[in-house]
Amino acid sequence: MRRIATTTVIESDRGEIIFANRLADTRESTMHQLLPNPMRRARAGALALIAAAAAAAALVAATSSAAIAAGSPSCQTRGLVVWLNTNGNGTAGSVFYTLNYTNQSGHRCTLRGYPGVSAINLRGRRIGKPASRDSTTRVRTITLPNNATATSVLRIVDNGVIANCGRANAAGLRIFPPNQGASKTVPFPFGACSRTSVLTVRAVR
Repeated sequence: MRRIATTTVIESDRGEIIFANRLADTRESTMHQLLPNPMRRARAGALALIAAAAAAAALVAATSSAAIAAGSPSCQTRGLVVWLNTNGNGTAGSVFYTLNYTNQSGHRCTLRGYPGVSAINLRGRRIGKPASRDSTTRVRTITLPNNATATSVLRIVDNGVIANCGRANAAGLRIFPPNQGASKTVPFPFGACSRTSVLTVRAVR
């Protein structure tokens, strides 16, 4: 460190010129100050490029899923295999099953929302009311590559615990994939109600 003398010129309120002398310290404090100007500029440019690349990568990661979903059509009933996993999980008075939607359309497609589910008899006629919706699962868009499977949870209440429900024997389920007007039939016998519904369904996931 070395000290140098400096002179400061000050003009007073009355227009007088005042010369003030002082000693100032000078110190080479950082390696950055020692670098030649071209090297400092090159280093700053490299850091800027790294930051820009990181920001671009983050943007691509955040938008890629949305872009894929936006460019994919809705899954049509005719391109889906709809099936039921009959290994249910029972609780007091209810059993929870998994409905499956396997995409065999040959291309990527999307599902969003709730399926329509009803109990049917051997003639294919609906028994009671359609399934009510359980909002436990958040609604979101599910993108299915070919041969991939989405699921939704189906709850079947024991019709023996529902008073005056008009007990009936269901031969299966009629299932409308989300936002579709065509349905698939899944054979599955269970106890139903003709005056109400024993079914509750969650959104696809």
